[in-house]
Amino acid sequence: MSIYEQLEKLGAVIGERANSADPESSYVAKLLSKGSARAGKKVGEEAVEVAIAAASNNRQEVISESADLLFHLLLLWKSLNVDATDVMDELKRREGVSGIAEKKARKKA
Repeated sequence: MSIYEQLEKLGAVIGERANSADPESSYVAKLLSKGSARAGKKVGEEAVEVAIAAASNNRQEVISESADLLFHLLLLWKSLNVDATDVMDELKRREGVSGIAEKKARKKA
């Protein structure tokens, strides 16, 4: 299964649980019931854990924490009705633009 198929499958599971699961029995439903701010906080926590694992040069921990980070990022997107295609469109818009130039353009906006 490709990375895209796996992420699409995970996004579908998150969507199903967001729409029908009981917050008492589903982590997804429980976290989403607390709002996007809480989902955003979890993304931040997981990103820090990835960074700590990287600083420790711990490959297996980077893999594990990256999985958590991707899961929580998809959950955050769901909480804000962000579709993966929205993010891919933004990446496409930035294609061929230097990171330095792109950041300068954001500061001017």
